[in-house]
Amino acid sequence: MVYITEDMVRRRAEHNECEIFSLEEVSLHQQDIERIQHIDRWCRDLRILYLQNNLIPRIENLSRLKKLEYLNLALNNIEVIENLEGCESLQKLDLTVNFVGRLSSVESLKHNIHLAELFLVGNPCTEFEGYRQYVVASLPQLKWLDGTEISRSERIRASQGLEEVKRQVREQEDEYLKRRAREKEEAQRKEAGEEKGNDGRWYTDINTAPAAEENKENREVEENMNPNTGSADLDDEQREREFWHTPCPFTPESRLEAHHHLEQKRKAQEKEKEKKPKAPRTLITADGRVMNVNEPKLDFCLNEDEENNTVVLDLAVYRHMDTSLIDVDVQPTYARVGIKGKIFQMVLPAEVKPDSSTAQRSQTTGHLVLTMPRAKGEIKVTKTVPRPPRACPTSSSEDNKRKNHVPERLEADPRQRTAIDLANIVPRQRTKEGPLETPGAAPPTSTGSSEGFVDDPDVPPLI
Repeated sequence: MVYITEDMVRRRAEHNECEIFSLEEVSLHQQDIERIQHIDRWCRDLRILYLQNNLIPRIENLSRLKKLEYLNLALNNIEVIENLEGCESLQKLDLTVNFVGRLSSVESLKHNIHLAELFLVGNPCTEFEGYRQYVVASLPQLKWLDGTEISRSERIRASQGLEEVKRQVREQEDEYLKRRAREKEEAQRKEAGEEKGNDGRWYTDINTAPAAEENKENREVEENMNPNTGSADLDDEQREREFWHTPCPFTPESRLEAHHHLEQKRKAQEKEKEKKPKAPRTLITADGRVMNVNEPKLDFCLNEDEENNTVVLDLAVYRHMDTSLIDVDVQPTYARVGIKGKIFQMVLPAEVKPDSSTAQRSQTTGHLVLTMPRAKGEIKVTKTVPRPPRACPTSSSEDNKRKNHVPERLEADPRQRTAIDLANIVPRQRTKEGPLETPGAAPPTSTGSSEGFVDDPDVPPLI
């Protein structure tokens, strides 16, 4: 049984900053609600209330809604119009496709002096002879009935011969109530486990009913005609077929029974899905290959901006989706976007810089744009190949070093070896000057000597 909870109402108050005390409109349709409660205490300022397509059997707990103008209770299980006298501002009431058979209950709406529109299409009372005349005469404030405007001449005609119309309506109403009493009794017996035999009587054990053997033989013939079908599967299919094809009166009980049947079937399917193991989602294979994945099934556009040296990914995210539900992860070779738990992954055409990448959301279209600068050089992983052993034997000194764990010096590539220019270690002041003089040493003999140079023959040359 589904009840109206505060959380249910608060989720529908997002436009009102989740405040329910000042709500003026709330929609609780298609929630399988089976009772009206708490609304008149939580939302005193309510003007519009949608409760259509639920399982509500009775109008109640609405008398405190003094500002309520529109009440929609279509497609429910309501049988009597009641408890709306306190809704002083009610202007429109929709009871389409309910089970209102007590037509005299519309007279309770006389106190709603502002009521201008009433919808009773699809209710048993609309089949009564003199239905429209009775409603028009009973509610003088009404301007529209079942979508048709009430003219002045129709109102005058409705007031003529009203007593005779009331008598006819009362007789038809009594017949309907007797039929409803029988339908309720049958529903109670069926719920208790009793079944109806071919003679119209109810039996606790259907095998004791007349023609039970004949029905049993028919079922055996059907099973023999389908030998390949399992008995359990056949029973399930047969029950499902009998449930939907067996004629039954359109009553609140039959509607509830159909709802519970669908609910049980849905729960059984969910259990079957839980039993089946979910296939693991593969984003990166065992050998390191990144997969392209588009679980949310979004349109996208991947371009390379040569002028700015960037890779741009334009992802068509849903326009009205909250940005907090989006998770972006950029890697050097691929980009991954999580959208409400669903993964979008795309392999990039070039290496990018994740730290310099940006993600922006368009305020008009809602698209997500990833701008990823390309890396200067591609990152490539190379496999190391072991070098073959040297042909020449190693010396004994090298063996001793290895045994004593002495670290070896690595030589640079001789092709890249450059000679060191010792002459240019200390820069000269002028390019025309000769070699630098060292204190306490005689200058070398050369033809281009500086002024005042004295060559002493007793001093040996430097080189």
